Amino acid sequence: MRASQFLISTLKEAPADAEVASHKLMMRAGMIKKLGAGIYTYMPMGLRVIRKVEAIVREEMNSAGAVELTMPVVQPAELWQETGRFDKMGPELLRIRDRHERDFVVQPTSEEVVTDIARQELRSYKQLPKNLYQIQTKFRDERRPRFGLMRGREFIMKDAYSFDRDQDSAKKSYETMAQAYRRIFDRFGLRYRAVAADSGAIGGDLSEEFQVIAATGEDAIVYCPESEYAANMEKAEALAPAGPRPAAKQPMRKVPTPGKSTCEDVAKLLDVPLATTVKSLVLATEQLDDKGTPVKTQVWLLLVRGDHDMNEIKAGKVPGLDVGFRFATVAEIEAHFGTRPGYLGPIGLKQPVKIVADREVALMADWICGANEEGFHVTGVNWGRDLPEPDAVADLRNVVEGDRSPDGKGKLAIERGIEVGHIFYLGTKYSKAMQATFLDEDGKPKVFEMGCYGIGVTRLPAAAIEQNHDERGIIWPDAIAPFTVVVCPIGMDRSAEVKAAAEKLHQELAAARIDVMLDDRGERPGAMFADWELIGVPHRVVISDRGLKEGQVEYQHRRDAAATRLSVNEIAAFLKGRLAA
Repeated sequence: MRASQFLISTLKEAPADAEVASHKLMMRAGMIKKLGAGIYTYMPMGLRVIRKVEAIVREEMNSAGAVELTMPVVQPAELWQETGRFDKMGPELLRIRDRHERDFVVQPTSEEVVTDIARQELRSYKQLPKNLYQIQTKFRDERRPRFGLMRGREFIMKDAYSFDRDQDSAKKSYETMAQAYRRIFDRFGLRYRAVAADSGAIGGDLSEEFQVIAATGEDAIVYCPESEYAANMEKAEALAPAGPRPAAKQPMRKVPTPGKSTCEDVAKLLDVPLATTVKSLVLATEQLDDKGTPVKTQVWLLLVRGDHDMNEIKAGKVPGLDVGFRFATVAEIEAHFGTRPGYLGPIGLKQPVKIVADREVALMADWICGANEEGFHVTGVNWGRDLPEPDAVADLRNVVEGDRSPDGKGKLAIERGIEVGHIFYLGTKYSKAMQATFLDEDGKPKVFEMGCYGIGVTRLPAAAIEQNHDERGIIWPDAIAPFTVVVCPIGMDRSAEVKAAAEKLHQELAAARIDVMLDDRGERPGAMFADWELIGVPHRVVISDRGLKEGQVEYQHRRDAAATRLSVNEIAAFLKGRLAA
């Protein structure tokens, strides 16, 4: 490819609304162009990256036995009404009507459509297992799209769906995809982690997120450097605390804490470690009648150590809270505790509540909590002596750096990540709702066991940039760079020797199927180099009259601090060898 034939549109400054590095650099490098809020045109330079991502994904999915198809972007509402998602998904699901007043959706995902295909086409167990995938445009009506392709409204995604006859077969399909995903992300050339994720209402342990490591990542990734343990923050656990509970050493006392409504403030006032305090979180659950109207409210008090934070996903797994909970209202709190939030605790309640203690709190002695009276806390609180044992003990908290790994093999570390892939065992959630069945070996109908597997195709380049950039611009891994090599001839329009050497190298690399760009625009060296450093092409060769007189060219990798002089006769072989490695 020649630069004079290509569309290169770099900018010196990023638009004012660009916040993160990937958004700024993709706009400046001319890879995307904003059309509307969260909607972008993929410009030629950016599209080349996306196509390379797609090619790697497609090759590995095909190799793993998945079969490609393409499902419509606009889908009939009837399918989504079968699963209830037409109403449940809320405003993020873009609903439209055609001229005949029929309802449609603009797909954010395609479980309904692919399940409809399966119930029509896969009639016998002999046709299973099957894995159908697509690389297709999606739309999610984000309330606040931001960060460019990181959280856009329109995006491209690879979504795959497996169909199996039973759970054992479904687990094998899941494992096949788990291995395929590792091959895919290995080929991208990015630092990533596959982490255990929460499976939500479906339950089970078959759910993994693939996170690209980046300091600007939205997600916290928990892992043990000494073992294979890794999970996202929602799922991560620390090693259960060892008992027994220490014996009480202090009398219980009510102490004044005027204006000190947080555990941090109380610990500082009393000059005690924050870990000796206990924070109170008040939740509520509703008992509903047949019409879905609340008839009874149950208030819950969750107790977490003062230096810990409650994990809502874990709280939602506690029996009784697993039906769905909300945070209690101020009126409910005052009715049960006799005071407003800030001074709450389990002692001296006005009305009974269900108490759930985090497993760390359950083993504490002589702890500090609110006195249920504004301006006061209670010190020296002990289970059994000052209040009954909790109604339940559970893991309620987020892990923190330095916690013991649950496998006992080391301490946990935390880093930031950007989710770019997720694999998930669905079970029969969609097949049951849509009555998607096949005839099993015994001749009886049986619902499909399903899995789903997604990769954010347009999100991945943004994540790669967040991980790989510097003050000059993007640094692409070879596998997904828009061009692998750029040949930069200085004074090509003035020197026949420079032009001939540049043309020869360009042709030789292209013949070797290397993605090479020849910058024949006649730009000044500074401007030319700045463009390609911004765009992030990983390998650059500079050809000049002065170098040719010495029989040399200058080679520089995008990460190198300085160029290396190489023989003009050897540069092609050098590049072929380096790229082959």
